[in-house]
Amino acid sequence: MVDYLVIGLGLAGISFCEQLEDHGKTFHVISDDSQTSSSVAGGLYNPVILKRFTLAWKANEQLELALPFYAKLERKLGISLDHRLEVVRRFGSAEEQNLWFEAMDKPFLGTFLSPEVHSNTNVHIEAPHGFGTVFKTGRIATDQLLLSYSQYLKEKEKLTSESFNYDLLQIKNESISYKSITARNIVFAEGFGLKGNPYFNYLPLHGNKGEYVIIKAPELKERKAIKSSIFCIPLGNDLYKVGANYDRNDLTNSPTEQTKEALLKKLERFITCDYKVIDQVAGVRPTVVDRRPLVGRHPTEPNLYVLNGFGSRGILIAPYVAPQLYRNIEHQIPLEAEIDCARFERKWFKR
Repeated sequence: MVDYLVIGLGLAGISFCEQLEDHGKTFHVISDDSQTSSSVAGGLYNPVILKRFTLAWKANEQLELALPFYAKLERKLGISLDHRLEVVRRFGSAEEQNLWFEAMDKPFLGTFLSPEVHSNTNVHIEAPHGFGTVFKTGRIATDQLLLSYSQYLKEKEKLTSESFNYDLLQIKNESISYKSITARNIVFAEGFGLKGNPYFNYLPLHGNKGEYVIIKAPELKERKAIKSSIFCIPLGNDLYKVGANYDRNDLTNSPTEQTKEALLKKLERFITCDYKVIDQVAGVRPTVVDRRPLVGRHPTEPNLYVLNGFGSRGILIAPYVAPQLYRNIEHQIPLEAEIDCARFERKWFKR
């Protein structure tokens, strides 16, 4: 018997596995890599929602936990994950500049926003109204994290790479069993795959597809992540990740030509140099109707738990909510009400 069986190894699964290792718990992970939102994400951590100039939910608290969390993973895995870089908002008009300065008066937001407009110095970027700079930002190499962590678990024989078959799950009084594995608890961290989970598909999880285009632009020489109508994120070696879109209709992981053309059209509104498209990636973000994570215990099965619904901000949210779930299971410490999946419990009984 192990203490935990974890289903899914995106940002949610990794964050919870780290809690288990930190506390000396035994566990096994099953993941089939079918959900790609964590690996294809832009990877930015940014406390400010730049479309509306508002502070993201729990941004201060999440940053305090996230940065040490990824630093610890860097040491543990022997890789570089946290690439510090400035995130700037390209102003499209003088009115947007004024909104930026108005936002600085909002509670706690001013500490993350530069009090001045920075002029554009890149001849290959059109930005006549300049930029606003966000503080305490960077990029986590999520694709490298997922690859390295999977290898780490494989070497410890803690990872099975296969699809989870719900029909084979047996729930007992104080444990669960799946094939040859018996565990005290099972935690589902499946991302959008939760829609196919018969125990938790009552939760109002919705898909939101995001696509990125990877370009090579040797002349651009930009070190900042620029937010206009889309992001242009430097990856090094003259590569940039451009995106993303938000599609609620096409919920596949397949990139589309239509989206590529739309993203490049937006890019060309402010980038003037030549570039070449190198790749295109897509993934479905797990989003929730009230924009809060889904964390906690099943309404009737005490050994079943969920860790999901991080949307497009999983980089910051995952290290913040995973410890709460662990403390809730092991020490019965209540979850924050706004993340507790019990807020949707009625939906289970009304099925």
